[in-house]
Amino acid sequence: MQNSQEESGMAELSRRKMLISGGALGALGTLGMAFPARAMPWTWAPGGSVAGAGAGADPRWVWDEEADPLVASLIDRGAVPEVNRLLWDWNRNDQPLPEGLPADLRDFMEEARRLPSWADHGKLNTAAEFNKSRGLYLNLLNGVGGGMLSTAIPKEARAVYYSKGGADMEDRVAKTSILGFAVGSLNAYRPDGSCAVEAVKTRLVHAAVRHLLQKSPHWTGDIPISQEDMLVTWHTLPTFAMRRMLEWKVPVTAAESEAYLHVWQVTAHMLGIKDEYIPATWDAADAQSDQILPRNMGPTPEGVKLTDILLDQLAEQTSLGTRASRSLCNALARYLVGDQVADWDGIEREPVWDRVIPAAWPKLVKFREGLIPLPLVPETAWVIDEAARRYIMLYLTKAKETKIEIPTTNRPDPS
Repeated sequence: MQNSQEESGMAELSRRKMLISGGALGALGTLGMAFPARAMPWTWAPGGSVAGAGAGADPRWVWDEEADPLVASLIDRGAVPEVNRLLWDWNRNDQPLPEGLPADLRDFMEEARRLPSWADHGKLNTAAEFNKSRGLYLNLLNGVGGGMLSTAIPKEARAVYYSKGGADMEDRVAKTSILGFAVGSLNAYRPDGSCAVEAVKTRLVHAAVRHLLQKSPHWTGDIPISQEDMLVTWHTLPTFAMRRMLEWKVPVTAAESEAYLHVWQVTAHMLGIKDEYIPATWDAADAQSDQILPRNMGPTPEGVKLTDILLDQLAEQTSLGTRASRSLCNALARYLVGDQVADWDGIEREPVWDRVIPAAWPKLVKFREGLIPLPLVPETAWVIDEAARRYIMLYLTKAKETKIEIPTTNRPDPS
């Protein structure tokens, strides 16, 4: 199923999926009326940020004033292919920038690669150990969960679909995974790590997409990837993951919780999010998330199509047979993100797995945390566990086979 979809660009949705998507669009009506994006005022106070102060401007109308004109200039003067070639082997945080980069780009990157003055290396080290000990949960929540949430963000789903990456979602997901796994690695921001490198490259990509999508006949919205758009995506990763782990009763110490937030605070800064928008505490993060996610989430036809491809990719990694594998993945995704998002994404309900996973997964978590003995874990829990592991290993491998590059075109002839 996946191959036929990818070879055709993206096959037409089945009648059933169109009905699901239509139903989801109807369901959004109430939410859209309750949270009109343009009318709802921005009330999150910059006093709750890592900066502790700020202008308080609505992040919906703020972009990246440093990277945007620079990358637009690189594209317009035809410099990007050579820049991509030069940056291909720039992989380590402590590695000098390659010779031959345009002077304006070099100056920008030298500044952009520096950690913020408030970065705490002790917390970053604690975060690395936490990511190691809770890797299965975090990779599952950030990979499958974050992926399903991203396709239920209309601006993000459309930006992905109509940009160059939308034409090859396996490659697009692999490139997205590069940054995610860099954040979760033991040496993320250490000299021999790669998180600063991947964050700076991603910041350049975002600037390119902002410039290019406005030229696409398929893009009719505002300038994409605003500060708010990046914050929305940010909350589908650490904020979502921490909330779900607490719901699952995964033991998390105060030091681990603070450190996990810190590594993502640093990453937000490195991606070009202004410090006045980066939450200083989990309470501030929850408050910000609760304000901006409702006004930025809902269904789109593009999001439903992307979800279908993502779940097919996940299903290929299990060994239950095509239909059974996809059924498990549908139910796992629904369990992670909840019914509303799953319906927006056009994820079919699965009568068997939709009952099994909510019963089995909490027991598996308790067993992993030493809270219950092995005999109390149902056999089906290990099928779910193996599916999650295979998915994670796939993208750990894929992330090593590709690199983040600045695009020069939009998606050709999207269907």
